[in-house]
Amino acid sequence: MRRGYHGSKNLLSLIALLAKEVAALAAVSIRNLDERVKERLRVRAARHGRSMEAEIRAILTDAVSEPGELPGLLDAILDRFGELGGVELDIPPRADRARAADLG
Repeated sequence: MRRGYHGSKNLLSLIALLAKEVAALAAVSIRNLDERVKERLRVRAARHGRSMEAEIRAILTDAVSEPGELPGLLDAILDRFGELGGVELDIPPRADRARAADLG
């Protein structure tokens, strides 16, 4: 099936929106981190049920938050339930072959 002009325009709008969201993310490297600090971060992350990267994000977010500012929903959920861990789900095998999405 051939896509018309409007279908292509909508797809390009979606791609532009997604690209804008991805461009808003930042990456930071920390050099010369003391091994004791790294080990303490690892232990703290394990205590909170998070990866070291997630723990560092939480620490930085907390450090720059304004007094009285409420945490985001995800942070609140992780703080409350993070120690419980995840859940393993049995995913049934696919009965039918996957098919391409119809974007038109």
